[in-house]
Order: sequence, then structure tokens, then C-alpha cells
Amino acid sequence: MPGGSSLFSGFRVLGLYSNHVPHALRYHKKHREFYVVTSVGQCFHTYNVNRLGIVSVSNSLSDDITCLAADRMLVFAATGRLITAFARNKEVVMCYHGHKQEVRLLLPLGDQLISADTGGDVIVWDVQEGDVYLRLQFDPASFDVSAMMHPSTYLNKVLLGSSQGALQLWNIKTSKLLFTFPGWSVGVTVLQQSPAVDVVGVGTATGRIIIHNIRLDETLMSFTQDWGPISSLAFRTDGPPVLASGSPQGHIAFWDLERRQLVTQHRHAHRTAIAAATFLHGEPLLITNGADNAIKVWIFDQEGGAPRLLRSRQGHSAPPTSIHHHGNDGKNILTAGQDGTLQSFSTIHERFNKNLGHGSINKKKEQKKKKGLSYEELRLPAITAFSSAAARQSDWDGIVACHRGCLAATTWNYQRCTMGVHHLTPPAAHKTDIATAVDITTCGNFALIGTSCGRVDVYNLQSGQHRGCYGNDGKAHSGAVRGVATDTLNQLTLTAASDWLLKFWRFKSRKQEDQLKLHAAPASMMLHRDSGMLALALDDFTLLVVDIETRRIVRKFAGHHGNINDMTFSPDGRWLITVAMDCTIRTWDLPSGFLVDCFLVAMAPVGVSLSPTGDFLATAHVDSLGVYLWTNKSLCGPVGLRPLPADYQPSEVTLPGVTVDKSEQEVTSEGVDEGVDDAYESAEQLGAELVTLSLQPESRWKSLLHLDIIKRRNKPVAPPAAPAAAPFFLPTLPGLTPRFTLPTTTEKETQSKLVSWGLMSQRSEFSSDLESLIYTIVSEYEIFDRPVRLLKDCGPAALSVELTCLSSEGGGASSLLLAFIHMIESMLSSGRDFDLAQGYLALFLKLHLRSLSKDPVAMAALLRLSSRLELLIRLLSVCLYLFVFVYIIGLFIK
Repeated sequence: MPGGSSLFSGFRVLGLYSNHVPHALRYHKKHREFYVVTSVGQCFHTYNVNRLGIVSVSNSLSDDITCLAADRMLVFAATGRLITAFARNKEVVMCYHGHKQEVRLLLPLGDQLISADTGGDVIVWDVQEGDVYLRLQFDPASFDVSAMMHPSTYLNKVLLGSSQGALQLWNIKTSKLLFTFPGWSVGVTVLQQSPAVDVVGVGTATGRIIIHNIRLDETLMSFTQDWGPISSLAFRTDGPPVLASGSPQGHIAFWDLERRQLVTQHRHAHRTAIAAATFLHGEPLLITNGADNAIKVWIFDQEGGAPRLLRSRQGHSAPPTSIHHHGNDGKNILTAGQDGTLQSFSTIHERFNKNLGHGSINKKKEQKKKKGLSYEELRLPAITAFSSAAARQSDWDGIVACHRGCLAATTWNYQRCTMGVHHLTPPAAHKTDIATAVDITTCGNFALIGTSCGRVDVYNLQSGQHRGCYGNDGKAHSGAVRGVATDTLNQLTLTAASDWLLKFWRFKSRKQEDQLKLHAAPASMMLHRDSGMLALALDDFTLLVVDIETRRIVRKFAGHHGNINDMTFSPDGRWLITVAMDCTIRTWDLPSGFLVDCFLVAMAPVGVSLSPTGDFLATAHVDSLGVYLWTNKSLCGPVGLRPLPADYQPSEVTLPGVTVDKSEQEVTSEGVDEGVDDAYESAEQLGAELVTLSLQPESRWKSLLHLDIIKRRNKPVAPPAAPAAAPFFLPTLPGLTPRFTLPTTTEKETQSKLVSWGLMSQRSEFSSDLESLIYTIVSEYEIFDRPVRLLKDCGPAALSVELTCLSSEGGGASSLLLAFIHMIESMLSSGRDFDLAQGYLALFLKLHLRSLSKDPVAMAALLRLSSRLELLIRLLSVCLYLFVFVYIIGLFIK
């Protein structure tokens, strides 16, 4: 295994929808539907607005996308100094080279594309040819281009906004500056065309919104937003004169242009800055996206002009820290992120995704108003550990989570997608204590929570009541609890803590039975309940596997060079998969005690979970918002797993959805070839005394003896008649209604078109091959390999024609009959294609037995063939009797 992983291959990434790049909106005339295009790093996704279902994923680029634009046919994406055009939302059709600095603005305009970079260059491209049509150079110190817009009905005109506040109107066809607007002494961040001709909306860096008439150079009105710079502007076009403005705090303000006042505001529409906001043309729908990894569609159907959320696609706005599969079907993955939310991602389709929300201290709105607390103050910190059980999730909460720096553990309901009603807090606990570990029993009735002071408490999930704690003095350990687990039958409880002890407790009586002293403090632990194997990750980067039945350490693994972040077992308990800060994902084989698979990733993995069905491995990584899926190649075919040496140097594997360069493609292909060599290939024939079937369909040899019956049954009732040729002048019948007459058929046309056998004097390819082998000494099956392959490609009717043509009446010769007998004899002697040999021989004797009886040489060959057939039939009958005997003995034993 010179490179890559022999066990897992990248499949796709879940939970990535948007980033800080403003989206692009397209309208498809044929489909009569709007599509929104969002960037997710090195590629972009296309969604339909009606359902927000993903339509396509583009090919990956070499770098992250910095800006997007789209017209009727193409999608343009800028990565650094390169601009790429995509057709059909996926394929790269053109690349535009010419910028010396990073491109930050794109504007499609008819057959041209206008781009601006950070160095002050504005280039007009010919979209079809990819040539530079016009290049404008600006000094960033005096006019730094920060916004671009094409004014409606202004042919070949482009309005440029600068960070210094001035505006310039250019004619890109004549390369002339038409007018310069002095501006308002503040930087321009957004330029947006209004539904009225000559009127433009200007957003500034100070939060001021200016509605300006560029034809008269007159400011019509202005508004001031208190949330900082204007990040986006959008005019409503379905009737009400409303302007929407976005802010860096994620708030959206709506302004009435007739009354010149604020209509309403929507706070916390996104958790980060509003990257772009766009009204659909002629519809009361607003589309927004942001760096919080969310796309949202808002509808204006409420009184007062306030919007409500119609549909959304959102993932984690901060990297996930813990992931686990929920349920036994392996289709849903629960993830907890640094943003404090708990979400569920479906591996089947995005419409099954769930957002369980953010934990809060008090969910009642009335008490929020009474206390006067802000939204951020009521939110709980991020989840550090959680456990889920699907056994009783329809009756009560089935998820328990621990939060960073909090003593109380929260419950969550998966089916209602909300936070639960219980806050599990141990009695008589100190305020500085923190919940560190949690586990739910298999039955789903109890939750065990370990704290930093060494307590392990038991709670009833239905009522949320405290049911007791482990230890005589109320403490199970003298250090912080790092892991809690219960067995399948709720008889045994296992706890591990920073005091270097692994303790075994009776679940019901909560009395200690045994303890195991470790050589280092455990960081985490994982129990595979079906096999009774407990995995412990220690602070010295080693792994221990403990058998909870014998309570002994059965395996010890060393190889990681960083903190072990997470681990998971395979469904059968054979493999232990671990991830660590050394950016490696390792698979340990427990029966043999060796490392069998190891590969590197670019970002350190912090969470891992293998599905209960064993088909997908899910990983979460540092500084990445997605959940990455890897397919288990052992379920698709044979995989050669070999023990890796102690000094094995793993190679890096690209994460799913990221570009693979040429060097890594070569390494991957070498790894695939290595795996193919390990696969077992069956031989053509295992032994001379055995018989092998051909694996051909039964219709190829079973129907050979009944071809005459099949032809008689399928014979047409009337012979096929050729359509009558229409004459130049069509004759009609006499009468009031004109009707055409058909020409009468002649006797020559009714004659048979069948060709006699005498006219077919040309030999077929099969007959020619047999004729070339007439004087060959028959010793091996390979001599007749080509004729047999030709017969295998023939259907029953074609096979009957080939065998009929072997006789002299069909254009053949008696020597061909003898050669065919030799071919059948070689097939029987080799033991291959036994069923085909029987079928071919039966049809051959049915057609030529009368002529063969007059040839003594052919009869001698048939006698030798008969003796060989008798021997094979006796062998088969003995095998059949032995099989029946063994089957009857087996029935008696049962």
C-alpha cells in the first residue's frame, strides 16, 4: 500500500451550503424557475429557489472562489487572478487570464464580462473568445473600485463606485468617461439598480443609504442604518416600494420609499454578515446568504410588511466538534458544533436534515422580557459531549448533552427537533463543577453524567429525576470523570477518570466490583456493547482495549503522535478506528492486534463515527464546517489488508469534495493497482476430474432440441407483404366521396423470396475455423477455443444454421462433421462448458445422425465420445448420491 487508504475512499461532504461570497441569481426561461448559486470554497452549488434542492455541484477549482456572477448561459467564478466560466453549472468552458491582482468584482453585460481587481485594473472581456476587449487602469489611492453596476436602459454603460466615495459612469464601447459624481465623502460598498429608470441605490461604509438619480445628479432621499456598513441592497419589484439593506451583524432593515421611513427590521436573520440579499423579480420573496453557512428564503405575507422564513438550508456556522450516528439504520448523523447548535444530517437527501436549535437557559419569552436579558445572554455554550438513544425517542427526550463550562446537562428531543424540558443538575454540587461525560442506557430510560469533581449521577429521562450516584461518599473518583458507559443489559457500569483508574460498578446497586489501574490518565473511552470491548485513549497517545467480561487489557496500540480526539468501532467489533491531532486516521485490527490502514488528511480530524451498517465513515475536522463521508471499500469488493510496519509513513488523502492534483492521482492509481493484485482471481478449471458449467443463459442450450417446435409456433399467419408503391397519379374510385384505389398485385410479386441452400456457397467464420483444424491432433481444449467462443456468441437460431451448414447438403463437407466431433470431445475432456457440450451434441446428432451412420471414421469417433460420456455420467451420479446421503444425515442430526 504505497499511498492512500486501502480501506476507505472519499465520497462526499455534508452540511456545506454557503460562505462569505455573495450569491448569484439566475432565471431559466425554459424551466421558468429561479436558481441561486452559492460558493462553498473551491466549488459552487446550484439550488432551485422553489424547494432549495441542490441541482448540481461544479467541478472543483485550484483555489477558493472569491466572487461569483451569472448570466443566462454561464456562471463565472474568480479564484485569485483567474476567472473561470462554467456551462451547465458544472463544466469549465473558458478561462480568462490577464489580471495581475486578486479579482474581487464581476459583472456580466451581454456578450462582455467586466472584472475588477484589487490593483485598480478593470478589464472588459469577450465572453465567447476570451480576449481582452478593453482595459481600464485606476490608481487605488485616488479611485479604488469597490462596486460596479450596469444602469438599466443605459447601453454599454457601467457605473463604478470607489472606496473614496466618488462615482464614475463609463462607456465600455468607446472607452470614454462620461460623468463623474463627487459622491458623499464616504466609501461606496454597494450599487443597486432600482425599479425606476435612472435611479440607483448607493450603500456606504458609514451605514448611510442614498437613493440617487444619476441622470439629473440629484439625491432623492437617504436613510441611515445604525448597524455599520451596508453589506447589500435589494429593491422589491412586485408592487410595494420597499428597500432591504443588510448589515455585518446579520440584521436586515426594510425601508418604505414612499413614506421615507423604516418599515420593519429583522434581527439575527443570519449569525454573520449578510453577504447578499436579492428580491425575486415580480415575487414577494427575498433570498439571503451569509458566512454562517446558510441560505434563506423569506416571504412577505404578513401584515405590517414583516418577513417570515419560508425555507432554508443551513449547516454549522462554526466547525463541528462531536459527531455520532443516530439510530440503527446509519442514515442520520448527529453533530454538535462550536456555534452551540445540535444538528442532524441525512446521508440520503438534504430534505431529511434537521436543526435541533441552540440550547438556552430559559425558553419562555415572558421570562426573557421580565429579566431583560439579551438573546446572546440566554444561550448556552457549545456542546462538548452528547449521547443519543433511539429506543424511547417517541416517548420522551432521547439525547443528553454536556455544555462547556456548565454543570447542568440538557436533554433534546430528536423527533420534535427541539431542546428538551429537563436540565439535569446533580444535588449538593459545587458551582465550579462541570459536566464532562454522559451516556444513555440501551433501553433509553436512564442517563449517566460524570462531572469534573468525580461524581457520576444517574437520572431518569422520563421524569428528569435524580436516581442516585456512584460511590460511598458521593464521588466515584478522586479526579475528573473522562468517560462513562453501560453494557447492553444494564448490569455493569464503567467509569474512567483522571485518577488513572477504570472502575467497574453494578448498575442497579451502584456498588463497586473491581477496578483497573492504568499507566496513564485516560482522555476518553468508547464501549462496543455487542462484543464487550472497551477502548481507552490515554494522555500518552496510546490506546488500550479492555474485555469487560474478563476485566483484563487484551490489546495495546501505540503509533499516534498527538492527542487522540475520537474513536469508533466497526459494527462487528473487529476494527477500531481512531483520529488524532497528528492528522492521521488509523484502523486497528483487534483479532490480529496490528495496524491495517492509515492515511493523512490536510486538517486534523476531531470527530469520527462509523455507521451501524458499516457503509460510511463520517469525520469532522478542524476549521471545517462540513461532515465528510468515506465509503468502506471492503463492502464493495475484496480488500487486501496487511499489517503495516512500525515505521510506516502514511500519505495524504484529499478530503471529499476538494481538488486532487496530478501527483495525488498517480499515487491513488498505484494504490488501486496494489489492491487489485491482492484480489483472488478464479482459475478457468480447478482440476481435470471436475466439471465446470458455462454460466450461459439456459435459453442458449435448453431450447436447441425444440427449435422446430418454436419456429412452427412463431410462424406468421400470412407471408409479409411489401407496401404498395404510390403512383405519380393516384387513381380514385367513382362516387361523391373521393377514395383512392390500391394497385393490384402481380404474380411476380407474390412469388416467394426465400433463398435456397444451394445459393449459400460461402463458408461462415465458424466453418472456416473448423476446416483449418481438421488435420490438427486434438490434445488440448485451447485448440478449439476460438470456434467455441464463436458458438457462444450465437443465439439458438444462428447456432442451428451453423450446425446445419456443416453437412454437404448445407454447403459443408464430411470432414467438418468429424472436426465438430473432435471439438465436443475436447470440451468433455477438459471438463469446461459441460452444459453447452451436451446441448451442442444433442442438436448435432439430431441433424446429422443419418449421414454419420454411413461414415465409419465418424462412427468410431462417436463411440469414443460415448465412452467418455458414460464415465462422466457415472461420476455425476455418484456425486449426486453422496450429496443426497449427506443431506439426509444432516436432517437426522438436527
